[in-house]
Amino acid sequence: MSRLQPGTVIALCLIAATSATALAGEAAHHWSYSGAGGPSHWAALDSHYRACGSGRGQSPIDIRTRDVHGEHLPELVFDYRPSPLHIIDNGHSIQVDIEPGSVLRIGDRSYQLVQFHFHHPSEERIDGKAAEMVAHLVHRDSQGALAVVAVMLDPGSANQVVETLWSHLPKQKDHELDFTKVLIDPAGLLPASRGYFTYTGSLTTPPCSEGVRWIVLRSTATLSRREIATFAAHYPNDARPIQNLNGRKVLGTL
Repeated sequence: MSRLQPGTVIALCLIAATSATALAGEAAHHWSYSGAGGPSHWAALDSHYRACGSGRGQSPIDIRTRDVHGEHLPELVFDYRPSPLHIIDNGHSIQVDIEPGSVLRIGDRSYQLVQFHFHHPSEERIDGKAAEMVAHLVHRDSQGALAVVAVMLDPGSANQVVETLWSHLPKQKDHELDFTKVLIDPAGLLPASRGYFTYTGSLTTPPCSEGVRWIVLRSTATLSRREIATFAAHYPNDARPIQNLNGRKVLGTL
């Protein structure tokens, strides 16, 4: 993938729900969302996955709004640009890789958007309630630190970005399709309101690495029932169970 820098490729492999072979380039230790390869067994599948079982700062979490510490947090500034469509069914989700140029700014920190993907139902919960789906927009700064924006998706109006994605779905897994003349604007996934919750967590797929900056938008976006059903036909449940907070503080915009 010559369009991406080596560090970005590594970040994509770590965050996305890719196969273990693509992740490490070594013998595969298959993981899944059920059965012998399911979340309760991830830590035992590979020594690199130990954090999935022993980590104290894991994601996703159930955000209890009564316990959120309201603060004057930095504004989220999304400076996203349309990108040619690079889409892959990686065996765990539908993922879109984004070419350089789309940036999220949080205070004095800047993160480049490298990919986004979906989960059904949402991995995050707010006051015990999950959304029908969630989009995870994965960002990386110049030092390799990761920030993931979670956009909860509820049934409602159709989303033009998702409509375009679904009309170009790959028929094979683990084979990225490149549509250089089809432009995708990630900003089309965002709700108008940019209030958010934030905490420090982990990747929600193996190797479950910690130290990820999570930003969960308070407002939801919508997909049509048909758009939700299309994804659910491929992945009826690709959500990791809720993890213990273990004393971590969740902050929220006032």
